Amino acid sequence: MLVMGFEGSANKLGIGIVRDDGTILANVRHTYITPPGTGFLPRETAHHHQQYILDLVQNALEVAKIQPSELACLAYTKGPGMGAPLRSVAVVVRTLSLLWGKPMIAVNHCVGHIEMGRIVTGAQNPVVLYVSGGNTQVISYSMNRYRIFGETIDIAVGNCLDRFARILNLSNDPSPGYNIEQMAKKGKQYIELPYVVKGMDVSFSGILTAIETFATQKLASGECTPEDLCFSLQETVFSMLVETTERAMAHCNQTEVLIVGGVGCNERLQEMMQQMVSQRPNGKLFATDDRYCIDNGAMIAWAGLLQFKSGQTTKEAVVSTQSTGDPNEMILIQKTTPALFTIVLL
Repeated sequence: MLVMGFEGSANKLGIGIVRDDGTILANVRHTYITPPGTGFLPRETAHHHQQYILDLVQNALEVAKIQPSELACLAYTKGPGMGAPLRSVAVVVRTLSLLWGKPMIAVNHCVGHIEMGRIVTGAQNPVVLYVSGGNTQVISYSMNRYRIFGETIDIAVGNCLDRFARILNLSNDPSPGYNIEQMAKKGKQYIELPYVVKGMDVSFSGILTAIETFATQKLASGECTPEDLCFSLQETVFSMLVETTERAMAHCNQTEVLIVGGVGCNERLQEMMQQMVSQRPNGKLFATDDRYCIDNGAMIAWAGLLQFKSGQTTKEAVVSTQSTGDPNEMILIQKTTPALFTIVLL
């Protein structure tokens, strides 16, 4: 069984093709990159997706060396995400569904990240740290369903990093978060920032406000360098994430951690998480590189394939801008291997 997946919830447009044994036949992507110091707006991002999506579809078919007739269904990101880009992709999927005579599958973006991380790394039953530009959540399987144990109460960690990159006027190529990571490696001085953990939840807006103030005052006075601020920001926000993740591990009595989402490919975050996990009995860390951490079509294809095999299809190409994965929308389906599970949208 072959499934084509379409991802376009933010500035990355991805088309992937996967087989039901987990083989990724194609995973092509194109990123909308804006000038330094700026973000990406819904209308312009949607225009980017409209411009490149058909070429990417053709490219994916060529890379996979298949014909549309060999596909079982078309999976697309329903949400969460930016409305205009999501709708642009959904319209194309609906059109191709009619042209090729293939059913559609609407996939939750968060589920796509989790399922891709699990199939790539082989994680069995992990606590999931989902960190990206739009989401920050600690998710774990407990009492017959995946549950959100902690999350940001304001902005996502990726959004915090991206917005600080704009203050420093860093390039958006390949991504602002990546460029902050490279600068942080050169930082030598730690600047104390607010550390905001509220139970299992975290808050980043106050940290962003504080470091924006420091960037104005301390850089002008020569008290620190931009590299020092990038280093300090990463150390602070990543420490908060490690703390809440460890608490979820203890609560659920689990030994595995899986990091997914665009921020998940940050090497410093992986290093800090590994230090925590190594101190716990039988602790294991699972993470992927930028091929699968960053938004991509293969993750939507794989999650869609699992849903399709469970008998689900989507009649209307609807989208949702809901900002997080809602556990009330997720049910559990046991796979053929008892230890492995997946979550799908109702």
